[in-house]
Amino acid sequence: MDQLSDQENWDRVQAVANSFGPAGKLLLQSGRVLVGEGKLVKQSRKKRQAKAFFLFNDVLVYGSIVLNGRWHKKLKVTPLEDILLEDLEDGVRMKNQWLIRTPRKSFYVSAASYEEKRAWIEHIEECKGRVTQGGDRRLDFANTWIPDQASAVCMRCSSKFTGTRRRHHCRKCGFLVCGPCSRKRAVIAHIDSTKQLRLPELTRQRWDSGGKSDEDELECYSEEEEAEHSLEEEDPSRWMDSWSPYTYINPEHIRPQT
Repeated sequence: MDQLSDQENWDRVQAVANSFGPAGKLLLQSGRVLVGEGKLVKQSRKKRQAKAFFLFNDVLVYGSIVLNGRWHKKLKVTPLEDILLEDLEDGVRMKNQWLIRTPRKSFYVSAASYEEKRAWIEHIEECKGRVTQGGDRRLDFANTWIPDQASAVCMRCSSKFTGTRRRHHCRKCGFLVCGPCSRKRAVIAHIDSTKQLRLPELTRQRWDSGGKSDEDELECYSEEEEAEHSLEEEDPSRWMDSWSPYTYINPEHIRPQT
């Protein structure tokens, strides 16, 4: 593999930052190395979406695709030490998938091939290992959201969702709940320590397969807050045929500029 100079690496970092417009300026930090980039399918609350992902030596970055390869939006940046990966078997709707867990949000992603999936997982773990030096912090991770189509009724009171009885998501357990069951508010520190969001009333206990009841405090988005997570009308399969393979640059191959 050809080596890159510091300047060539920095040009690559700047290109990613510029693709996110003014928001991308926070990516411009000294010592940051672009390790890999590619497109993954992310499972959102309504459907799957194609997202651009960028692996740096210290953070994982992703965003929505506006103009393929040139312009992105909704920049999300997560320090590698805050990430936990869980490998998954192929599902009915998603193949080559795995789970990315963080304190604020957890979600499923899938790659175009098994080889790309393994490359992403191995390189994220490798870079995380360099940052943490093998020592993981104890963190509270957000649970994944149950997709909208997974339940037609509130998972607290069993009322049917309608045009007026809307779905809300609990950010701590991922349940789908209705408005009347989510009137209380509380702070879930590892998700957002500055904001109180609505909590489902514990009108019914939900029992898991092991017989345990779930009575944890639950955090829900309001309709306005969920609107911030509105999804572009994109079919991920439209991107698959035109996707470029995952690009990886070994950080050890970045050579000082002479």
